Amino acid sequence: MKHVLLFTLSIFLALAPLSSEAQSKKKKKKAAEAAALEKKKSAPEKASKFKPYDKLINKTAISDSGLFTTHKVNNKFYFEIPNSLLGKDMLLVSRIKQLPENFGGGYINAGTKTATRLIVWERFQDKILIKEKSSHAVANKSLAINASVKVNNYEPTLFSFDISSFSKDSSAVVIDVTKFYSTDVKAISGLTARARKSYKVRNLDASRSFINSVKSFPNNIEVVQDMTYNASEPPSFKSLESISIQMNQSMILLPEEPMQKRYADERVGWFSFSQIDYGSEALKADEKTYIRRWRLEPKDPEAYARGELVEPIKPIIYYLDPGTPENLRKYIKEGVELWQKPFEKAGFKNAIIAKYPPTKEEDPDFSPEDIRYSVIRYVASETRNAMGPSVSDPRSGEIIESDIIWYHNHLRSYRNRYLLETGAANPSARTLDTPAEDIGEMMKMVIAHEVGHALGLPHNMSASKAYSVEDYRSGEFTQKNGIAATIMDYARYNYIAQPGDKNIRFIRQIGPYDEYAINWGYRYIPEAKTSEDEIAILDKWILEKANDLRYRFGKQSSRFDPNSQTEDIGDDAIKASNYALKNLKIVVKYLPEWTSDKTNNYKDLEELYGELLGCWNRYSGHVATNVGGVYEHLVNPNQEKTAYEAVPKSLQKASVNWLHKNVFETPNWLIDKSIITNIDYAGYTSTLGKYQNRFLSGLLSFDKLGRLIDHEAINAENYSALEMLIDVRKGLFTEANYTKNVDVYRRNLQRAYVDRMAYLMTDEGSPRTTEKVNVTQSDIRPIIRGELNVLQRNLKNASVRGVNTITKYHYKDLVERIEMILNPK
Repeated sequence: MKHVLLFTLSIFLALAPLSSEAQSKKKKKKAAEAAALEKKKSAPEKASKFKPYDKLINKTAISDSGLFTTHKVNNKFYFEIPNSLLGKDMLLVSRIKQLPENFGGGYINAGTKTATRLIVWERFQDKILIKEKSSHAVANKSLAINASVKVNNYEPTLFSFDISSFSKDSSAVVIDVTKFYSTDVKAISGLTARARKSYKVRNLDASRSFINSVKSFPNNIEVVQDMTYNASEPPSFKSLESISIQMNQSMILLPEEPMQKRYADERVGWFSFSQIDYGSEALKADEKTYIRRWRLEPKDPEAYARGELVEPIKPIIYYLDPGTPENLRKYIKEGVELWQKPFEKAGFKNAIIAKYPPTKEEDPDFSPEDIRYSVIRYVASETRNAMGPSVSDPRSGEIIESDIIWYHNHLRSYRNRYLLETGAANPSARTLDTPAEDIGEMMKMVIAHEVGHALGLPHNMSASKAYSVEDYRSGEFTQKNGIAATIMDYARYNYIAQPGDKNIRFIRQIGPYDEYAINWGYRYIPEAKTSEDEIAILDKWILEKANDLRYRFGKQSSRFDPNSQTEDIGDDAIKASNYALKNLKIVVKYLPEWTSDKTNNYKDLEELYGELLGCWNRYSGHVATNVGGVYEHLVNPNQEKTAYEAVPKSLQKASVNWLHKNVFETPNWLIDKSIITNIDYAGYTSTLGKYQNRFLSGLLSFDKLGRLIDHEAINAENYSALEMLIDVRKGLFTEANYTKNVDVYRRNLQRAYVDRMAYLMTDEGSPRTTEKVNVTQSDIRPIIRGELNVLQRNLKNASVRGVNTITKYHYKDLVERIEMILNPK
């Protein structure tokens, strides 16, 4: 026992110093930890990257729920974007809400769309990006090549935002959009690069620029900006050196499932868009073209399938601008709803409706710029025009919204044309105070024309060729059929009807082509599950109408096709223009009586005389297009008809002769002394010469001569370039074959001919011309040289005949001019 106690004591004594040391270290550690904790408590807390939601969106916030919940906190604006909407396709539409006087030269107005962008909101780390998407290059998502399409069409970032906070349940991100909407973001600005240069814009003045309002609706957000720029040469208020413009930025959520696309076919006129399909089975990137149209689907598909008229799920609704004069509103409404009948051909009733603008009580949020509303905009502007633009989903062509633009002064143009083109045969047109009902009928048809554009229809310039010239003199025919097979032709008035013709309709109206085109584009085809399934059905509808001229479509872009001209009516341009000039000769005689004699001033006389010259120019132009003309037949190979056909030789020769008689021989009836001596002190010869030279240059052009050379190469019986030039020369210089003096107008014209021949000998032609004609290697220069040699000999002989002194001088001058062309050295 004694030994055990001694052993235990020895161990205790050995361990005692170690235990004391450990306890000391432990105490020091605790003290250090306590000091560190105290230091941490006393140090400022490190700022979080994201603010707590309640601190950012505090009690002072003004919030608006909708597509995104929007917040205004003091002078800052925030979007609270649900995570579920990140990556969803949206459309960002920039539109002018208010603008300064004279901005853009008259064709930019309140309501003008300045940009449309397909966008998505995406998260990248701690940022939210607006990415602009392209819908041009596509491939099915299930195909491997879709990955290549994506990486080779990288989408640009429109703007980047730092994430400010998250919603309380973390289902949405919060970003500050103040900078995006209050600084000069060129992508959504109302100032184009051209406008900035023209007005010498220096910068955006931040002190005078601000966000006016932000409103959120279930499917869209509307932001109004007031932007003021410093500019050295503003369009108005020049001494202020400022441009203030108010913009409306609409952002709308696009359908999750895009509308089924419908393939375009050039045989039926539709506005269209194209996509490059890299997933096509064709051995190339396949370009596919589709039409733009509203999404119309029947409420009752079974009744629709039985052939009953059915209302669409979502009709097309237009609102009138609150600024529309009260006396014109009914005509605008009627003009919109004229399209109800064509839609009935497609199986829909009440498919399109016009409504008067709602009052503040009916809809406090109504704004013409709100993308939820399609509006007939009434623009207080001196511009004489009307337009029918629209906004469409670039993925499918579905029209989302449309604004018809009506400029206040446009009725002036229609009044003038009504007087000039129909006044000879139409007593109600022989006044500056056109009857209100006539004005209303004109306005109704112009609105219908522009609505046609907004429905997807372009101009159809062949529609007036469906009717015989003599039909236009029949009251029964014109009252039933109007003056063209479509409202979409530029056929405004019946200028063919003659004095004494009874019960004539002088103003255009909707026609059979409109019903056909609406049915073709809008008829619901439930059995077609894909766009490709529709093709055979659509083709069948076209072939059923292929031989009926009332359903022919003619492109506005056809510069060479006499069947697709603007402002013409009837199937025979020579006959129609003969009637038209007979009427103009009556009108010019009575023009002072209908204008200055009533107003006791010459302003209206001057305006109308200038437009009368324009009428003569148009009617003559319809004939001139026959020369070197080519009929363009929009056909498919299974229709067994060539796509292009030269105008018959006999018609071309007759057209050249008509031009000699009605344009190049001095039209003395136009030079009415009682008019011209009261509207200007000089310039009469130059004014007429300007019009004559235009036709001369048109005949003596590289592209027209090139076409005639091509036509002769295909068929020796066709009208040749040499024959045309001989016919032109002989007609222009008839006086040189006789002892006959040349009047001042003809002298000017003959000099213009020699100048034009010099141009053909020396100029290389425009890029557009040289695509089809190799000027230096073609027959053009040898023919021109030969014709100048013949003319030079004839003029030398004519200059020694018994003509007056000025005619002799004129001939000798032309001989010298030709010599300088043929022998420039």
